Amino acid sequence: MPMPPDAEWNREIDSLVFTPDGHRGRCVVHRLAFRALLGLRQPEPADGLAHFAAHRAAYQRAAARKIADRGLAPDANLHLTSRAVQGALEETASA
Repeated sequence: MPMPPDAEWNREIDSLVFTPDGHRGRCVVHRLAFRALLGLRQPEPADGLAHFAAHRAAYQRAAARKIADRGLAPDANLHLTSRAVQGALEETASA
């Protein structure tokens, strides 16, 4: 499966990593977050990358919200939980 051009899987930290739009820091979503998002006991890197590719806008929205809510610096790194991504997915579905 081809990787989304703006995301990668970092095996050292077992996480999906992407750069939010308009931000210089990196955003991390740990593999365990995909357990809740995908309902898989052992999600693989390809599962996380595919979910990101299919729901890129929700991940970007969740990251933008966290950046704004926390007043993060333009180059600050951040972490998204499954709850943050799920909330953005639900917003997208109801819009």
